[in-house]
Amino acid sequence: KNMIAEVILNSNAKDLDKTFDYEVPEEMKEKVSLGSRVLVPFGYRKQVEEGFVISLKENSEYKTKQIVKIEENPFLNEEKIKLAKWISKRYFANLSDSLKLMLPPGTTTRNFENRIKEKTNQFVFLKKTEEEIEFEIEAKKLKSEKQIRILKFLLENDSVLVSDLEIFTDTSRAIIKTLEKNGYIEILEKRVDRNPFIHKVVKKTEKLTFTEEQQNAYSKIEEAIDDQMNTEFLIFGVTGSGKTEIYLQTIEKVLKQGKSSIMLVPEISLTPQMVDRFIERFGQEKIAVLHSKLSVGERFDAWNRIVKGEASIIIGARSAIFAPVKNIGVIIIDEEHDSSYMSEMTPKYNAKEVAKFIAKENSCPLILGSATPDMRTYKKAQDGEIELLELTKRANNSSLPKVEIVDLREELANRKSFND
Repeated sequence: KNMIAEVILNSNAKDLDKTFDYEVPEEMKEKVSLGSRVLVPFGYRKQVEEGFVISLKENSEYKTKQIVKIEENPFLNEEKIKLAKWISKRYFANLSDSLKLMLPPGTTTRNFENRIKEKTNQFVFLKKTEEEIEFEIEAKKLKSEKQIRILKFLLENDSVLVSDLEIFTDTSRAIIKTLEKNGYIEILEKRVDRNPFIHKVVKKTEKLTFTEEQQNAYSKIEEAIDDQMNTEFLIFGVTGSGKTEIYLQTIEKVLKQGKSSIMLVPEISLTPQMVDRFIERFGQEKIAVLHSKLSVGERFDAWNRIVKGEASIIIGARSAIFAPVKNIGVIIIDEEHDSSYMSEMTPKYNAKEVAKFIAKENSCPLILGSATPDMRTYKKAQDGEIELLELTKRANNSSLPKVEIVDLREELANRKSFND
């Protein structure tokens, strides 16, 4: 049976913003899926072009060429293709540019050599038991003092980096290689995580008791989560009113249901202190942080942990809304008035609108928080399109600063008062 893929080319030429049909060769039928990145011949060009499969069908009305190669695992799926189509319509962008938003950090470049890959390292493992090694040392089969030193070190520390083993045992790569040749050890490539928080030791914190206002706001959100309602909330709370604690407990609730959360914050407020509050509450294994201060490799690995379902709490700036999160239970946008939620680059998307689309697709609530909401958001809250949750008091009962309105026209009329 024939299999035809509709492919959109990875190009920002307006004329190429449409699909082209390609035949899927027999040996690729098992591998190809929606979202696959493929290499295809195009026009009269010698080199192959890159594209994305956005649909599969049985017949084509055109004479078709064959797909040349299917690239690495697909990061796009039906859901992401649907989102990309919506983005390209909503923000007048090419579909291929919209699809690229969903790709892992560091993999959008056309040059394969420059793409970020998983990081691996060489680790040494013992292949013989303690008894066998002891026996061979006593039987003088093993004489080299350096080889013995390495084996004894490995008996206490299995799986050591080759480079570390050289340092700790004061030996050389050649000696390690000899042991491998003689069947004492094996050297394996293992994936290592580039995780910026790997050595962070943080004390675990417990949840705080809500004030009455916080409790009221939280109860409404909790209800929406339980009923899988796609409600949009605005938490309009003065500075220090404890919005973050509501976010934390909402995420905890979603986590208990086995679902994931996305929390967007403006790039500028993604401080270590802010991230620490989340790590202290949930532990770093569950958290993936995505923002521009991290290296591309660190972002790529965080992305991978999300794909594998290891990280279920995603914290990041604007583009984290495209992370490959499965089973989303809540999306939170803090400081929702911030202009950094609008992308300056093509596609010029608005992360708040994208979040709304994703929340709807996942039937989960969307929470916007601010002490100074965007006027449009506030108007929607007043019109009842968004549910308004107000926090008027500070969480620790400290009083708000006293505000006085001064009429500067009088001050100016009364010029001398400036020089008093």
